[in-house]
Amino acid sequence: MPRGPDPWCGRPRTTCSGSAPTRHGVRVSRPEGWRRVNSAPGPAGGRRPASTGIRKSGSAGSAGRLTTEWVVVVPVKGTSQAKSRFGPGDHSALALAMAADTVAAAIDAVGVAGVLVVTTVEASAVFDDLGAFVIVQQPDGLASAISLGLSIATEMTEPGRGIAVLLGDLPALTPEELSAALTAARAHPLAMVEDAAGEGTALITAVYGATHAPAFGRGSSAAHRAAGYMPLEVSSESGLRNDVDSADALRPLEGRLGARTTQALRANP
Repeated sequence: MPRGPDPWCGRPRTTCSGSAPTRHGVRVSRPEGWRRVNSAPGPAGGRRPASTGIRKSGSAGSAGRLTTEWVVVVPVKGTSQAKSRFGPGDHSALALAMAADTVAAAIDAVGVAGVLVVTTVEASAVFDDLGAFVIVQQPDGLASAISLGLSIATEMTEPGRGIAVLLGDLPALTPEELSAALTAARAHPLAMVEDAAGEGTALITAVYGATHAPAFGRGSSAAHRAAGYMPLEVSSESGLRNDVDSADALRPLEGRLGARTTQALRANP
């Protein structure tokens, strides 16, 4: 028996045309929890209109529109691709816990309309349970996951809704830190947050109507700057800048790690 109306087209789920599965050939979950999450009131103090029809983003000329909320895309490697720089052993549970803490913080951030996670089938249930919009993709690299996530996020955009890409290895991230960065990002068509080392990138944003040019990978900070992303001033102590890809990177964050990461470390010290 079909569930209630699809939250994006407002009609029964089986009748929603243009849905992600038929357009992209991937399995997509739209949990009932996919909704406006802790969003700030609109310009008139109201909420998003009841009509949530899928629409394309505007042209580059509309980049100056006021962006009041965000869709956040988070690419997450599957358990079989867990962090290898933690040393010998199976670190899949720890990597998944860090990603879950990152996604949970994004879901709870003020101004985030929803979080879209691109991951593998074995990891998908974790993010479904958190209330994210989950896109299942076979392992095909970070660039491919981001491209797919941005494509679907673009179809979900509405006037006033920007799109951000957040990496999933930020276990000390808090909702307040992400919300502050997204608020600052509204002032720029394209913006970015560097990692603590100043060489990589943790977050990129594009206001409504602007077009992303992601360049994640080695030296991504310089590449994103060259592509027109404005670096945002964020403390190097912020959880938003402290990505974790080794055991050494976890130690300075003790006492600040998310609940899931902390539990995973206790279970497998």
